[in-house]
Amino acid sequence: MLNNEEFDLWSNEYDRTVALSDEEKTYPFAGYTGVLEKIFRLVTAKKGAKVLDIGFGTGALTAKLYEHGCEIWGQDFSQRMVETSKSKMPDAHLFQGDFSQGLKAPLLHNTYDFIIATYSLHHLTDDLRNKFIRSLFDLLKKGGFILIGDIAFFNWHELEQCKEAAGDEWDDEEVYFVFDELQREFPKVKFEQISHCAGVFSLMK
Repeated sequence: MLNNEEFDLWSNEYDRTVALSDEEKTYPFAGYTGVLEKIFRLVTAKKGAKVLDIGFGTGALTAKLYEHGCEIWGQDFSQRMVETSKSKMPDAHLFQGDFSQGLKAPLLHNTYDFIIATYSLHHLTDDLRNKFIRSLFDLLKKGGFILIGDIAFFNWHELEQCKEAAGDEWDDEEVYFVFDELQREFPKVKFEQISHCAGVFSLMK
C-alpha cells in the first residue's frame, strides 16, 4: 500500500495514468469513466445533494458534482490531492487524513444524502472495510445511499481470471471487492458491473 508521501508524488500523474488504463480497457482502471458517470447520474438525480466523498483524489468526480450544485465534503489520504481538489472546489469542505484511522471530526458532525467512495476502499482489509462501511450508515440521512465504485468482481472466479490476465501488473497489496462476499455482510447491497474489473455498489439506509 502506498503511504501518503507516495500518493503525493503520484498525484501529478494520477489522472493521466488512470485515463490510459481506461482507454486501453486494461486492469486496473478499465471502466473508470463508466463508474464515475454512473455515480454522477445517481447523485445528481437529487438536486443540491449533500455529498461526503471518501478518497476524492484529484476531484475527478467531486468537481463535477460541485459544478452541478452539490455540497461537497470529503477526506483524502494525500495533502497534495487535497490542495489540487481545493483549487477546483474552493467552497468544498475537504480534509486530509487516513480514513483507515477514521474520519475527521467535522465530517462526523453532519449527515449526507450520499456517501461516495471511488477507487479508495480497496486499500482496506476486508474486515476493516466492512466495519468502516457499517459506520457510514450513521452519517446517512434517511433514504440516503452509500455508493462505492471500485475494482470489483461478481465472484472469485472472475477475480482470478483478471489476476491471471494481468500477470505482473496485478497488485497483491490491494484488496478488491467481490460481490457475493460483500452480499453476505450486506444482504441488500446492489451491484452493477461496468467493466471486466470494475463496478458500482449501492447501499440504501
